[in-house]
Amino acid sequence: MKNVQVPQQLFMKLLRYHLLDDDSCADDVKKGLEQKMNTMVERELYTKSKTAPTEEEREKARQEYLDRRGIQADFRW
Repeated sequence: MKNVQVPQQLFMKLLRYHLLDDDSCADDVKKGLEQKMNTMVERELYTKSKTAPTEEEREKARQEYLDRRGIQADFRW
């Protein structure tokens, strides 16, 4: 299993939320974890677009990555 790094500020909010039962930071925790998950998914797609075994799989991953990043279709190569 891989390790995942999170910013210190998010880590501190996670501690407050879980250990101190401080619900005031629940929205920040949710937002921070969603951002981290999106970053991880985008990184996985980027890696797959470079390393997939077939050209078709690489192109599919590349298109999905560009879609997620919001790159307009007419700006792509």
